[in-house]
Amino acid sequence: MLDVENLTLKYGQSEILHGISLTARMGQVTAVMGTNGVGKTSLLKAIAGRHPFDKGTIRLDGRDMGHYSANGAARAGIAYVPQGREVFPMMSVTENLMTGFACLPRADHKIPDRIYELFPVLKDMAHRRGGDLSGGQQQQLAIARALITQPRVLLLDEPTEGIQPNIIKDIGRVIAGLRDEGKMAIVLVEQFFDFAYGLADEFVALNRGDVVLSAPRADVTREGLLEKVSI
Repeated sequence: MLDVENLTLKYGQSEILHGISLTARMGQVTAVMGTNGVGKTSLLKAIAGRHPFDKGTIRLDGRDMGHYSANGAARAGIAYVPQGREVFPMMSVTENLMTGFACLPRADHKIPDRIYELFPVLKDMAHRRGGDLSGGQQQQLAIARALITQPRVLLLDEPTEGIQPNIIKDIGRVIAGLRDEGKMAIVLVEQFFDFAYGLADEFVALNRGDVVLSAPRADVTREGLLEKVSI
């Protein structure tokens, strides 16, 4: 379980997140939603150790993580798939996947068959350069690379952005399957409303750096959620 409590984050003198709290449970998808510029990506970067937060607490399985680095987050079991994917364009698909080995013991430095079961196209394109893949294929590669690290928490930032509809469906099936396996907590930042609404077990809506809604799926109507994320 991932617990974020009263998190504040600043860029220079500007406070972007104002005391954000959320809980992401194992075997569930927690969707963080809202319009552009409300702090969704900043929140994921803080959890992923990519941007230092000012105040608050992040706990993983009850353990206070402190102010950790991106490397510390990865070693603790937090994997981040950033907006824009950040695939290494000149490296092959296989080499991109192998970068996930960095936070694993040497005995685990192998690409599990499970990766290719989830994303068959990556096996077919193993020797292609990352930069030669389509946007949808790069997104699959970025998620697969994150899964190589054997995460307990998977952070996904806009995984449908710029992706063709058939691959969006494939990615949705993978996320649902990972959730149903019950081995990780998934935090999904997503502006494609129907995609997020169809997958999420918990909803957190942000507006101008504040939480304006935090509730389980059973307590949220489609219309009510749409109103909150359209502010």
